[in-house]
Amino acid sequence: MSSPILQLLVLAGIVIFLILRLRSVLGTRDGFEPTQKTPKASSARRKPDLSVIEGGPDRDIIDHVPDGSSAAKALAKMKAAEPEFGVADFLQGARGAYEMILMGFERGDLAEIKPFLADDVYQSFAEVVESREAQGLTIEAEFVGVRELSLSDAEFHDETRLAEITVRFVGELTSVVRDRAGEIIEGSATQIKRQKDVWTFARAMGADDPNWQLVATGE
Repeated sequence: MSSPILQLLVLAGIVIFLILRLRSVLGTRDGFEPTQKTPKASSARRKPDLSVIEGGPDRDIIDHVPDGSSAAKALAKMKAAEPEFGVADFLQGARGAYEMILMGFERGDLAEIKPFLADDVYQSFAEVVESREAQGLTIEAEFVGVRELSLSDAEFHDETRLAEITVRFVGELTSVVRDRAGEIIEGSATQIKRQKDVWTFARAMGADDPNWQLVATGE
């Protein structure tokens, strides 16, 4: 056997020895070893106790009026007389009623809003609309939205179960007044004006008719 071949065989033997030695020390690794997972946070973290304590304050009331106020007591009586009644739900409905009634009045279309108006309120609205028509005035109005809404006062009459809730609105709208010739004499179609109203709604709690009526207006 020639010397070069003998040297190659010796080198091959040394390489095999080293490989086997490394494998015994380091072990084998096929692909990627899974990294150690960090422990998951306990899913049983204690959640805040949101249960209502019996006899505690009613958030549906005190979120809108001071606790212990005459308005709060009146609202509590309304809820006792009609358990389905909710202050937040009422205010949401009042928001929609404000837009409907205000736009009906601005445009002189009182037929659709008449069921939601007390007789004296309807009469005062009708007189204003008739006066505008007699002068040949027309109003073009577009409702933008309610900027502010808050419950100002509430009363409950034990004998009649009549509930009265006063709400303060700050609405935004565009309004243009035109004369007989169609000329603009007041307002702007592009300039938003802010309108402030204080309206009182009334309804007999427990009555079959779920609708509230507008019984008083002011600023």
